[in-house]
Amino acid sequence: METLKKYCSEFIGTFVLVFMGCGSAVFLGCDISGGHLAVALAFGLSIVAMAYAIGNISGCHINPAVSLAMLLRKKLSLSDFFGFIIFQTGGAIAAAGLLKALLSFGLVDQTGGLGSNGVADAGGIWGALLVEVILTFIFIFVILGVTSDEKKGGVAGIVIGLTLTFVHIIGIPLTGTSVNPARSVGPALLAGGAALRDVWVFIVGPFVGSVLAVLAYTFVSVLPKKAADAKKSKKARKH
Repeated sequence: METLKKYCSEFIGTFVLVFMGCGSAVFLGCDISGGHLAVALAFGLSIVAMAYAIGNISGCHINPAVSLAMLLRKKLSLSDFFGFIIFQTGGAIAAAGLLKALLSFGLVDQTGGLGSNGVADAGGIWGALLVEVILTFIFIFVILGVTSDEKKGGVAGIVIGLTLTFVHIIGIPLTGTSVNPARSVGPALLAGGAALRDVWVFIVGPFVGSVLAVLAYTFVSVLPKKAADAKKSKKARKH
């Protein structure tokens, strides 16, 4: 039952992220005059809200790339990793489905694709892939840093939400910003066409960025620990 509760929390959290984030893009648009920032804030604030709502239940990954990082850092089991991904993707699909249902009432989709990601503005597939790797690297690196110190627990949700916001500010004009395979798969499945054809970019890119962030953070975080251990050892010898 506890496991199911974690999975359901990931479903709900991802649903909220996609519905509010992609929904803002769908109904407001992403023009640079105001919609751009509003959409970035919608994604960031969704993370903040969910972090404090379900963080104590599942850790509030709501992103397969985050779950992969936690798996590699040995903070998530392999079975939970796959369970999280399934429910995260399910939540994203459900959110995209609800957005599509709302559009059937005559509302206009300002993005033309349920807020799905695209490669054209980033210079094509390889440009979009590079953008997603870089943005995910930054996002995951911050998550690893802020969640590895218990003293930062009270502000972790805010820091992560703000990071997702500024990642979206630069990423929206380029790819629409994914950094989250579930967020990309949900809208792409229901939008079809080019969004579905190119969705692999927004699966591979975030996963590669996540792995690189784990490698980088593991490297830099080991140095202070070794220095601290050496200092403790030296102090013990003096006594």
